[in-house]
Parts: sequence; C-alpha cells; structure tokens
Amino acid sequence: MPFPDTLARGASPSPVGTLHARSVTGGVRAAPQQGATIKFGRAGKPEVDLGVGEDDLHVSRQHGELTYRRRQWWLRNTGKQLVRLPRGQLMHSTTEPIPLATGYTPLFVKGSGYREHLVELYVTGNDDDNLIPRRRAETLPPKIWPLDDVERTLLIVLGRRYLLYEENPRPLTYRQAAEYLADVRPAENWSERKIEARVETVRRTLNKMGFPYPLIHDMATGRPSDNNLLHNLLRGLVDSTTLVPPDLARVEDDRHD
Repeated sequence: MPFPDTLARGASPSPVGTLHARSVTGGVRAAPQQGATIKFGRAGKPEVDLGVGEDDLHVSRQHGELTYRRRQWWLRNTGKQLVRLPRGQLMHSTTEPIPLATGYTPLFVKGSGYREHLVELYVTGNDDDNLIPRRRAETLPPKIWPLDDVERTLLIVLGRRYLLYEENPRPLTYRQAAEYLADVRPAENWSERKIEARVETVRRTLNKMGFPYPLIHDMATGRPSDNNLLHNLLRGLVDSTTLVPPDLARVEDDRHD
C-alpha cells in the first residue's frame, strides 16, 4: 500500500522524488527541488516543519532535517539523541548525511526512557502509478524457509529463547543443545560437532536462497563468530515465522514422555 494519503484516495500521484513525511502530530510534503528542506523536532511550527516528540524534553527542538540535493533527499541528524533507521542503523549528529531510497523509510528518534518517536518518510518513485488500494485481496504469507524434521528440531532447541520472544535472546551453545538432546532423544546420539556440522549445512543452504541476514563468514571484513551467524539464522527463522512458539512443544513433549 502507498504511504501518501493522496495516493491512497486514488488522486493523481505526486511527481517522482516528492517527499512525504509524517509523525503522530501531522504530515508535510515537499517537491523535489534543489535545496528544499524539511526540518523536524520538538519545537513545532514555525521553527520546524514537522513536530516530533513535542512533550519529550529528550527530543531536540530541531532534531533532524531532510534536504534535496544531487537528485536525492538526504537525512541529517541535528539533535542530541540518536536517530535509528531500519536494520538497526544509527545516526549521531556527527554522522554524514544519508540518502533516502525511493519508497518507505521509518526512522525513530530516541526519547526519554524507552520512548522512541516515529517519523514515517516516503519518497515517490517511478512505479507509484501501480500502487492502488487492495483491501479485499488475499494477504501474502511470509516466506517460510525449508527445513527438514531433523534441522527443525535442532533449531528449535538452539533457539528456545527466541521462540519465547525473550528480550535480546542468544542461542544455546552447541554443548547445551547436545545435553538437552541427550535427555530428550538419547537414541539419536547428538554431539557438539554433529550439531555444528548440521547447522552449518543449513546456513549454507539458506544463504544461497537469499536469506535476509548474513549466514556465511565474509573474509573481506573479518571472521565473525559462529555464534553471531547462528543468531542471524535464528532471528531470520523466527522473524519469518518459519519457527513459531508452538514448535517448542515438539521437543518439550519429548522431555516429559
């Protein structure tokens, strides 16, 4: 679904490169003209174009700005608190401006305590003529990644904390998983090395299929630990609902038999 309200109502689409920005207090639109700038922050109008976190003293009066130059909109953090972008990317006031891609980009301004203030951005692109409401259409399911029964069992055990939706979960170690499986499925004779080898096979297979998180060591940027790659694997499987909380019964029932 398109972000701009004008498109959602079926009106004529905005010119390519038009920026739409909105927060809980309102919205603003700017044409793609050299030097055009949208400012956002706590101060509200007329000091900024878009109010954000207007009751939160941890949000700067002018916390950020978007400027059109070199045929792109560029985001800059001008506030004291961090700005968070998709995939965990952070921006400090000393961070170089970042260009926005066409389409939708959410950003979060860190506020007091656990508060984060959402700013939704949308830059129109060449394909926006095809963005029409589809309220009655079938919902597209998430991409489910292929796992056989053995792989699923291993990853349920290793990712138990992820399936409980714990805050900042980490995988069980291969030793912990081997000890657990020795308890629930002693006949299968799982060892640490056997578990590690099977998990590596899954990582390589899903990496070739376009898994959204890194699963393979990138020697050009250094060698991350296997634990981080396993974290990426489990996070992607849970995010995609390939693994879901009811899967825990698959191994917990074995433990109580």
